[in-house]
Amino acid sequence: MTVYHFVGIKGTGMSALAQILHDMNYEVQGSDIEKKVFTQKALEARNIKIFPFAEENIREGLTVIAGNAFPDTHPEIEAANQLGLPVIRYHRFLGDFMKMYTSVAITGVHGKTSTTGLLSHVIQGAEPTSFLIGDGTGSGIPNSKYFVFEACEYRRHFLSYTPDYAIMTNIDFDHPDYFANLEDVFNAFQEMALNVKKGIIAWGDDEQLQQIQAKVPVVYYGFGEDNDFQARNIVKSTDGTTFDVFVRNTFYGNFHITTYGDHSVLNALSVIALCHYEGVDIEIIQQRLQTFEGVKRRFNEKRLGDQILIDDYAHHPTEINATIDAARQKYPDREVVAVFQPHTFTRTQSFLEEFAASLQKADTIYLCDIFGSARENTGKLSIDNLLEKIDNSNLITEDETSVLKKHEQAVIVFMGAGDIQKYQEAYEQVLA
Repeated sequence: MTVYHFVGIKGTGMSALAQILHDMNYEVQGSDIEKKVFTQKALEARNIKIFPFAEENIREGLTVIAGNAFPDTHPEIEAANQLGLPVIRYHRFLGDFMKMYTSVAITGVHGKTSTTGLLSHVIQGAEPTSFLIGDGTGSGIPNSKYFVFEACEYRRHFLSYTPDYAIMTNIDFDHPDYFANLEDVFNAFQEMALNVKKGIIAWGDDEQLQQIQAKVPVVYYGFGEDNDFQARNIVKSTDGTTFDVFVRNTFYGNFHITTYGDHSVLNALSVIALCHYEGVDIEIIQQRLQTFEGVKRRFNEKRLGDQILIDDYAHHPTEINATIDAARQKYPDREVVAVFQPHTFTRTQSFLEEFAASLQKADTIYLCDIFGSARENTGKLSIDNLLEKIDNSNLITEDETSVLKKHEQAVIVFMGAGDIQKYQEAYEQVLA
């Protein structure tokens, strides 16, 4: 029987894929750094073995799935090649795997993870569904009809996929360490669109997505009247959002979601459009939208004393805007405090002005040192460059989080794609 060995099993996509194969009764193991990462909790719950990186982990009989972050010179990958074992890159393996199902790729520069989580939750109410979410969550259901997965544009990895459907949430400039400009990002999505086999569900209020050419129907959703699926009569409250959906100007139904902000309405609208296209009963859609509990690191709340602590992955100015707007909708009478850790030097450099403008939507801002990724540990700027552009901002370290106690009854939003969680954990220790 095939034993799958994952090189970099704690990666968000890798962890999720390992869970899927384990659920489908394959033998799965993997290796990674010894530092604790939030993605390993689900692996440990399934008793999947995690070893520290070492070439001794590689033996006869393994099929190696290699994480995209690791070069061919990685000791385990080299050892596998010397033994003549199959070595398959994560995105190539996923591209072959999905061919067994009606596959739905969720892609876009923002909103992928939340939308993947929402669609997989809703469509499970109609048919058995396996899913891979970019927060490290995966589930493999035997005899699934659907496979819902997050498709990342970084380094054009999503071009390995030929899904039946694609939901495209937006096109924006990001990953400046790889993409040259917005046009380069658009070209990647345009190529991806030509791989889709049945239909594309795209945000129609996005100027870039309006220009996408495809061999399949492109169905648009959004707030504008030109969209095939339009949200109207939106009512925002502290317990969520209610809205009507019109399909080509004909009333389809009223929906309530338990999430906040315009971006949450758009995510739900894309899911409604896909489900409508696949003939899912409207009552199932309405019920399942109301029981969705969210995904990891996306507006995850914790109430401690008189404060609300929110953990969020927001690491781009567009995402920071959305997260602060959501906090204001749910907690209109509270002070909003942003604790932000920039992720990568190139992104901070490219969006310095935009970061300053979006963070200023909070009442008070605390900045953590820039998180250097495995790809780049240093840069031409420091956190001081961002600090001097933002009024009412302060630097914060892990050892100084007690300063947050003075914000009584505040909503404190910890944002970032690095290890911002350690700042929240340090503050929780202070409160304890």
